[in-house]
Amino acid sequence: MKVAISTDNGYVSAHFGRCPEFTILFINNGKIIQNEVIPNPGHHPGYLPVFFEEMGVDTIIAGGGGQRAQMLFAEKNIQFVLGVTGKIDEVVNKLCNGELEGGESLCKPGVGKGYGVEKDECTHGENYQHQH
Repeated sequence: MKVAISTDNGYVSAHFGRCPEFTILFINNGKIIQNEVIPNPGHHPGYLPVFFEEMGVDTIIAGGGGQRAQMLFAEKNIQFVLGVTGKIDEVVNKLCNGELEGGESLCKPGVGKGYGVEKDECTHGENYQHQH
């Protein structure tokens, strides 16, 4: 399994496409074989699904992501797990142990900040643990 986790200061980022970086993991039989952090290559419509497909990623983990991104990843047969919060290390441990659960996207469509695009503030709810 090759996984990309939207990352912001060591936590799962609520904003998938606008996160500053991605944690890329290759996991085999519940063990991490490879772990690297890469800068976000850019938030262009339709770009990240192709980028991650070419990397061999089969699972995306994020706090939130838009409907269009979900559809584009589904077309590439890449699972999109939303509603995940917490420290990257804790999320990875849950993933390796088969205990990671997703939920609803933490962001409303069209909100968020990043890459010079200022939009309305996103409200993540009380359970979102990381301030950004």
